[in-house]
Amino acid sequence: MSLSHLISIRDLTREEVILILDTAERMAATQRQSVKKLPTLQGKTVVNLFFEDSTRTRISFETAAKRLSADVINFQSRGSSVSKGESLKDTALTLQAMGADAVIVRHSSSGAAHRLAHAGWMNLPVLNAGDGTHQHPTQALLDAMTLRRHFGAPDLAGRVPEPGTGLDGAHVVIVGDILHSRVARSNVDLLTLLGARVTLVAPPTLLPLGIETWNCDTCYDFDEALTTEPDAVMMLRVQRERMSSAGGGFFPSPGSYHAEYGLTPERFTKLRADAVVMHPGPMNRGLEICAAAADSPHSVIVEQVGNGVCIRMAALYLLLASEGHNND
Repeated sequence: MSLSHLISIRDLTREEVILILDTAERMAATQRQSVKKLPTLQGKTVVNLFFEDSTRTRISFETAAKRLSADVINFQSRGSSVSKGESLKDTALTLQAMGADAVIVRHSSSGAAHRLAHAGWMNLPVLNAGDGTHQHPTQALLDAMTLRRHFGAPDLAGRVPEPGTGLDGAHVVIVGDILHSRVARSNVDLLTLLGARVTLVAPPTLLPLGIETWNCDTCYDFDEALTTEPDAVMMLRVQRERMSSAGGGFFPSPGSYHAEYGLTPERFTKLRADAVVMHPGPMNRGLEICAAAADSPHSVIVEQVGNGVCIRMAALYLLLASEGHNND
């Protein structure tokens, strides 16, 4: 892979995306063995630099690095020098001085990962673990890995896809809080790059300005979107923490949102027999998704988590261990 960082899906070509996905499948094969740890990044130090609360993503990256034998330093802004006023620049300089080999960053500000990678403060690979409402590339990649394993072969769910294949012809419906979702933005970019068709479903208040320029269809009616019989339905978390800071008013009530845009038991029964249900987590059961859908055989939500470790192993491997790596 010719890239020095993993900041945005838009930085990747289709060939680079498929390389990451195929590499993740090879990583997945190693995780089915009794000894899961590989010596690939032994002696390397990876820093989890999290300025925003996270459990699932941070642990996934930490697990991925440790499975490749890297040393991991977990840095959280709460209780650190950042809470005392230290700038992103000074934090970056400190990490480089301490001998870090790569930085995984999660930040509430869109563009923070790009700034960290390209401001000239340090000469280290940067992996974006989510920046504001901008991008979450490894989440989109793990979603694509999950879909590749299921698309077109419902009777062989969990199979290893043919190397070099994409998602040509698949139809994915993404429902919910599009406005605040870096997952939606990353998935529209990635899934369409792989040949899928994406339909976004949300109330008008939860669609961003300029949505008409995105490479996807939009719809205000979830039931109408389901009549197209999609291959996958991805439910997004309602990000109430971002809504409260903006004054609220995005929908009348949780009950009305669930009735109009939740994957209810009634809507769940309308899915094709071979369709899959996805969610980036954490789920708000009873708001965006019912328990019957979340816990059904259609659900690949737990599989997404497992695939996330393999995708992050692949990204770290390609950035730190492959011959083609070049720092800025």
